[in-house]
Amino acid sequence: MTDKTPSGNVAGPLLQTVERQTGENPRCAIVWLHGLGADGHDFEPIVDEFDFERLPAIRYVFPHAPLRPVTVNGGYVMRAWYDIVSPDFAPGREEAEGVRQSARQIEALIARENARGIPDERIVLAGFSQGGVIALHAGLRHPRRLAGILALSCYMPLSDTLSAEASAVNRDVPIFMAHGRADPVVPYDFGKRAARLLKELGYPVQWQPYATEHTVCPEESQAVEAWLQQVLTDAF
Repeated sequence: MTDKTPSGNVAGPLLQTVERQTGENPRCAIVWLHGLGADGHDFEPIVDEFDFERLPAIRYVFPHAPLRPVTVNGGYVMRAWYDIVSPDFAPGREEAEGVRQSARQIEALIARENARGIPDERIVLAGFSQGGVIALHAGLRHPRRLAGILALSCYMPLSDTLSAEASAVNRDVPIFMAHGRADPVVPYDFGKRAARLLKELGYPVQWQPYATEHTVCPEESQAVEAWLQQVLTDAF
């Protein structure tokens, strides 16, 4: 049964989630968003790839995206954070209201972590592909300081509104971005362009290219683990 959001939240019912905890009374949380057509179980196995002794106790929250028709897939209904109307994922062509609606739903999940005792500064917002798009959009606009933003194999949504909508408290939030050079789904240049834009705006972006396709390779997982150690170091 789906939980309800706190009173007054306009996001509607809380998204259903898969959760893993790496210790009792976790002091940190990672809200990790899957890609198009997948679900919250997609990145659940990555938890076991990390060395629990090198990281604080973490609650991993893997939400299921809503079911919606996706235009580029012939209107087929699947789990998607927003509709995609163009096969080339050209920046600015994503369904803006879908992006913003999903961001509001992620804000509700962050608020639930707050209610469970984990402050924003110990929450990482992470995502892969479409999930990375939402992680970037929501994280850069989040009104309270986050621990970090992890955006893998994705691109920058609604970049034309970022300057006006960016949250001042997250102008120095650590950002880890990675992309496969041979990615046939989300072109490598889209990810590189997003990282370049953020660097030009002064964000501390760590950009990592990999010799892989639209996936997370072992070397990338190791780099993500090292980055998580850095941004969650004060939680030990």
